Amino acid sequence: MEIKVGSRWKSAVCATEVIVVRGSGGDSDLRCGGQPMLAHGELRDDGRAPDEGWAEGALMGKRYANEEAGLEVLVTKAGSGTLSVGAVALPLKDAKALPSSD
Repeated sequence: MEIKVGSRWKSAVCATEVIVVRGSGGDSDLRCGGQPMLAHGELRDDGRAPDEGWAEGALMGKRYANEEAGLEVLVTKAGSGTLSVGAVALPLKDAKALPSSD
């Protein structure tokens, strides 16, 4: 699937929804719960659940990134599936430390 900055995606197996905030603009295998994510306007098949081992969840308002793939997403709706690029889970992006005001 072609991942563009600003594009919105939703999980096929849980309630997770994301928006791409940084991407290479090329094809990428963005997944949630072990299954490929759907474009925001596509219909989700109810009754599906995340694959075994891919149910750690995604937290709303948090960013997940893979520096090697050049991909960063912002979770706009939390869900039970783990975000990944192919078989590599997307780690939670750390916040930048602010300089002290002393």
